[in-house]
Amino acid sequence: MSIYDTLNDMQKEAVFHTEGPLLILAGAGSGKTRVLTHRVAYLIEEKGVQPWNIMAITFTNKAAGEMKERVQNLVGFGSDQIWVSTFHSSCVRILRRYIDRLGYENHFTIYDTDDQKSLMKDVFKRLNVDTKVYKERNILAQISKAKNDFISPEQFASDNQFDFTKKKVVECYKLYQELLKSNNALDFDDLLVKTVELFQNNQDVLDYYRERFKYIMVDEYQDTNTVQFKFISMLAEEHRNLCVVGDDDQSIYKFRGANIKNILNFESVFTDAHVIKLEQNYRSTQSILNAANEMIKNNTERKAKTLWTDRGDGEKITFKMVDFAQQEAVYVAESIKKYVEEGKNYKDCACLYRTNAQSRLLEESLMRYNIPYKIVGGVNFYQRKEIKDILAYLKTVNNGVDDLAVRRIINVPKRGIGSASIDKIQEYADTNGISFYDAARDERCLEHIGRSASKVKSFVDLIQVLRTKNEFIKVVELIDEVTEVTGYIRELEADNTDESKERIANIEELLTKAVDYQMKAEEPSLNGFLEEVALVADIDSLDPESDYVVLMTVHSSKGLEFPNVYLCGMEDGLFPSYMSISSDDPLDIEEERRLCYVAITRAMDTLHISCAKQRMVRGETQYNKMSRFVKEIPMELLDTGMKKAQSPEKEKRRITRPTQASSARDIINSKAFEPRQFKVTKLTGLEYAEGDRVKHIKFGEGTVVTIVNGGRDFEVTVNFDKVGVKKMFASFAKLKKL
Repeated sequence: MSIYDTLNDMQKEAVFHTEGPLLILAGAGSGKTRVLTHRVAYLIEEKGVQPWNIMAITFTNKAAGEMKERVQNLVGFGSDQIWVSTFHSSCVRILRRYIDRLGYENHFTIYDTDDQKSLMKDVFKRLNVDTKVYKERNILAQISKAKNDFISPEQFASDNQFDFTKKKVVECYKLYQELLKSNNALDFDDLLVKTVELFQNNQDVLDYYRERFKYIMVDEYQDTNTVQFKFISMLAEEHRNLCVVGDDDQSIYKFRGANIKNILNFESVFTDAHVIKLEQNYRSTQSILNAANEMIKNNTERKAKTLWTDRGDGEKITFKMVDFAQQEAVYVAESIKKYVEEGKNYKDCACLYRTNAQSRLLEESLMRYNIPYKIVGGVNFYQRKEIKDILAYLKTVNNGVDDLAVRRIINVPKRGIGSASIDKIQEYADTNGISFYDAARDERCLEHIGRSASKVKSFVDLIQVLRTKNEFIKVVELIDEVTEVTGYIRELEADNTDESKERIANIEELLTKAVDYQMKAEEPSLNGFLEEVALVADIDSLDPESDYVVLMTVHSSKGLEFPNVYLCGMEDGLFPSYMSISSDDPLDIEEERRLCYVAITRAMDTLHISCAKQRMVRGETQYNKMSRFVKEIPMELLDTGMKKAQSPEKEKRRITRPTQASSARDIINSKAFEPRQFKVTKLTGLEYAEGDRVKHIKFGEGTVVTIVNGGRDFEVTVNFDKVGVKKMFASFAKLKKL
């Protein structure tokens, strides 16, 4: 039996069509990874293509790792020669070899989000930017968008020369790029931009990679941006054997620069392209797929496709509307508890929501019911202070011209080098056009910083010793050396708090990561280790073996699947978001609908959709309608918990009504689901005052911090002994003075 006999007809067509441009429209759960891996095997085994002539691009390290493993199982010998990686990893690999052609050193540093913010603070300081008018995050977002669209600082300045509001952005973009280069650093967007620039300016480099990659496959093509399209199209221009796989209905990263036109217009760019649709779903029941199909067909910007499965109809989708958001959280916890009592696992359950802020109530409820959980998308391991500190030492050892890294650790742990001395070193570096580290090594600079000079010299000597050792010791040994000679661990041990113990545990986890890297890397190096940790995503750390409920935003859930899914907060203003509803661009709602489509299609067996009539958002109580997306799901697919008619007379009246309820829209219009009108009656006065001890029925005892006499009600802030500070309306809080 051939390995290709396990494929359905459309999957086989996609695998066997190897020459020329190919667009595979792969619906959710349609086995696209299976198609890609079998296609690689077919190219090697049946078409005689050399493994090193194949390039497969994915969007996450997790997906790349899975693809490598599956290809190895199919192909065996030679599979390690196939280039399987993310866009960013591919570009790093190319730039490590050739970026010197662009005036950078090959051991450049990759800046993460925190590094970018720190650099932008420096830009603001140098340009005297008014932080009340301009925000670092906003400027960085505009720069990122420009890079995603492959717009250089010079082109950006030209395009906006008559736009006064963009003047500061133009200045910041220009200086930001200059400082990046002086630090021999690239941000994530630069990895793509600089690779394309390298190809444009060095025909020999482009020719080399064109000849190497005769067959190119790109996964999640709907999420590509303009510069990624340029990168791929330049590589594929000669042989034209470009296979892209994606689903326009799952394009949800517009805010990151993704351009859905790349997949919608693929046949316009590649006029000889062949198109194949994968519509058979292997993940979900037909009821879940029907709900997704009916909802997404309301989008206009899409390629028509209809998901189907041979798994059967399965259970109806549970729909639950509650009065308060707290009740929604309790409903989810009780449902999960019942699910596990039936002999199933916590890890089979996922709670999905539109915004991270929604996780709090769910967390509190799960804790009360003793349900283990993990939030995906919280503080990234590599963003924690102690990890950033140790990595800054490693970056300084690896790349001394990275000013951000050097400045971060020159006085960590504290060694008596104050901000005044650091500013003098920076001033000397700027005046002489050298790096901060080189300035710190310069005797003439040290003469001007007074008593701190000896301490700066000790720091420089320490780094020089570590650089020497780096040449003959492993990365894990270097991390050990850094924590030992700097006294970093000793300082945390002396602190002896729960927080310091957790930080030590995190450093130990970094050592574990280093050991794992040493074992897996073909040619382990400090450069390679720093590169790998710079490209790690939150979702890659999700452990499929641990038995806990997963809490995450819908964006974070993409690419995952769970037997039992809870889609919470399905209210207009929350999902879809208020910004998309109020936007002048109707395509913003379409992106939100695609996001909901992604959420629904994460569910394998059971899906629970819930909403609340009343929810507090950003400290304000909101009364929202049921999400329009729920209303687009046909009524017959939903289990609303409404009781059927008991008597023949009632049943007859129900049947002979002139209009049958056919969608969830009718539920919200029915009397049973009529929103309750909440009337707030403002109290004439309160029995307690600021500073008084009070008791709340849920939160227990606490101290009143402030009382604000608002228009509708008294707003009371209480610092509760067990749950911390809470702000609430007096009429609802019903606090009792102790």
